[in-house]
Amino acid sequence: MAELLDRTGPTPAAQATDPEAELPAGAEIRVLEAVQQTIATPPVVGTARAMSLFGEHAAGWLALGLLGAAVDRQRRREWLTATAGVALAHGASIGVKRVVRRRRPDHPSVQVLVGTPSRLSFPSAHATSTAAAAVLYGRLLGTPLTGAVVPPMALSRLVLGVHYPSDVAVGSALGVAVALLTGRLTRREVAR
Repeated sequence: MAELLDRTGPTPAAQATDPEAELPAGAEIRVLEAVQQTIATPPVVGTARAMSLFGEHAAGWLALGLLGAAVDRQRRREWLTATAGVALAHGASIGVKRVVRRRRPDHPSVQVLVGTPSRLSFPSAHATSTAAAAVLYGRLLGTPLTGAVVPPMALSRLVLGVHYPSDVAVGSALGVAVALLTGRLTRREVAR
């Protein structure tokens, strides 16, 4: 009997207790399939890979914040605080990833089109840091950036097959929440 189980995989009871044996909701896989089948052309994949490189460890967003601090000397402190908020958002997403430990998509119908620094998926750190940067930098620039930069970054993670839709949705929400908290703390500090 044990030999039979070894050949057929874990028992249903073992699957229920083993988080790695759990499969993600079929709807999320179908969304990933649809995104990849519909828009994952070579130019789109190339752009998504460039966005992935820009957003890795929030490096591109952090560099833009530091550039803002260097160029806008009158508001250097505000730019540095906003940049710290982006770093905090990225750190928060990494912390949540390590607690939740959801694995990245691994399904025969989903192609993984870029390397990742870890196997952990939830939430998307790219979406988190992008949303935080959009809110914080947009406020400093006096231009709403969220609608312009968050959806493309979130979609790029699906195109590349490295995140589930819920990963990017929760990552975006986490980034906005950290940005709003950063803004609130900054206003309190200025009021003192």
